[in-house]
Amino acid sequence: MSTENKAGLDALLTPEESVLVLIDHQPFQFANLNSHEPTMVVNNVIGLAKGAKVFDVPTILTTVLEERGGLLLQGLQDVFPEQKPIDRTFINTWEDQRVVDAVKATGRKKLIIAGLWTEICVAMPAIQAAGEGFEVFAVTDASGGVSKEAHDMAVRRMIQAGVVPITWLAVMSEWQRDWAREKTIPAATEVILQHTGATGVAFAWETQLLAAGRTGGGA
Repeated sequence: MSTENKAGLDALLTPEESVLVLIDHQPFQFANLNSHEPTMVVNNVIGLAKGAKVFDVPTILTTVLEERGGLLLQGLQDVFPEQKPIDRTFINTWEDQRVVDAVKATGRKKLIIAGLWTEICVAMPAIQAAGEGFEVFAVTDASGGVSKEAHDMAVRRMIQAGVVPITWLAVMSEWQRDWAREKTIPAATEVILQHTGATGVAFAWETQLLAAGRTGGGA
């Protein structure tokens, strides 16, 4: 179960063991998102998705009642333009066998989930999957609830079930793990520049100063 590896090196994420499920980042859900600033959740989930693509982590997109709730967030769909989200009627994603089969087909046991809303569409599948032998990680800043209390209570409930709360940049950092892994650095750096706010700005500035130093320029 997901409670087995709470500490030690094996508790950290690797690209080879991870599978990502992104749940219901749709207009209807965003319309009543009150636990976070919606633009931050948009930024963070797209950054997470881009990170998954950089590290070749299988990613499953899902929607609920797409015809009524709206299409998947366009910026998220653009990361995986070839993928048609699995559109469900089940509130609990893990009760849709197509999603479960897609996850199991990857052969991976570290299940990373982000979605709207935390208290429903994240908590339900996270708790169920944790009870079925998956190590489950809930990306709290790429998710959100109808209120801060709803989000916070959902995170507490998931922790009691053995689910690990984590943020999107921490996920990507664990995937990278070592800056000597040069193959993924250019693309990972681009994600950082685009989606980490002040950190990305500072990184771009540092890169500018380093470049100026190499050419003998600068102030």
